[in-house]
Amino acid sequence: MMRANQKPKPNAPPRPLFSCGFFRRCTQSVLSPTSPHQQPRRKPNTATTSSSSSSSTSTSQSFTQWRFPHHLDQTPSTAPPPPAPARPPPLPVATTLQETYQIAELHLASVSESDKLLALQLLERVVVPDPPSDPTCPPGLMRGLVSCLRSNRIVTAKYVTKILLALCLAECNRRVAVEAGAARAVVETAAGLENSAVERALAALELMCTTAEGAAEVRAHAMTVPAMVAVMARLAGRGREYAISILAVVYGRGGAFSGEEITVAPAEEVARAVALALEGECTARGRRKGAHLLKTLEEYGRLDLSQNGT
Repeated sequence: MMRANQKPKPNAPPRPLFSCGFFRRCTQSVLSPTSPHQQPRRKPNTATTSSSSSSSTSTSQSFTQWRFPHHLDQTPSTAPPPPAPARPPPLPVATTLQETYQIAELHLASVSESDKLLALQLLERVVVPDPPSDPTCPPGLMRGLVSCLRSNRIVTAKYVTKILLALCLAECNRRVAVEAGAARAVVETAAGLENSAVERALAALELMCTTAEGAAEVRAHAMTVPAMVAVMARLAGRGREYAISILAVVYGRGGAFSGEEITVAPAEEVARAVALALEGECTARGRRKGAHLLKTLEEYGRLDLSQNGT
């Protein structure tokens, strides 16, 4: 037992873990947590510190300048152009004219404009170079051609007028064309067609007027005379000739002066337009028809054209 007057001994310093001098110095270094004394801190070398700092700074800058590639860092490229529309498949090869008619009729009934254009191009290659006289054009195909003519498209009208004229060269197709509405369509669209297209359309209309149904259709249409008068002033040569021929159908035998109730323009105005057309460029056939038409207008219309300077 400890006596009451005995003072407690101060805590002795911890015994070094190792007895050798080398390890004892290590345990008493600043790195040892059990060391009661700390060695004085050395003053850092300014040159070394500054060089180390500049080195680390340059290293840091070089590191920040180099970055991993990222999609946001890349310049956005322009959007690729849209793919070109797919070309329509070619039409099947036909071995006979009847098969060609069937293929063309099927494609003209389609809602696709490209299908219709392919059908018109097929008919142009087959029908226009060698106009056939047999077999007769199917009514469905003729209705498809009339529908394309009424679409008021320049490219379509170019093909349709060529095909219509080639088909009407065969007498058996003229009545089919009239029944499909081709005569009315030509009269109503003549003002909006190009010169070459309207010339072909009027040539086909003149052929249609060789049938009784075609002549009656032209006479009954209220737009026939105004349309032909406008065409005579606009065209020359054969186009003017065809317009005069159609006017001759309206005012000729069985026409406006035959007692039928037909609404036509006054004979005096028509005679003046025909006389002006004959003063310009016109074919020999057109001049003969125009002179005959003027004589008819003078006789049946009770006109004195000599007083008007005609």
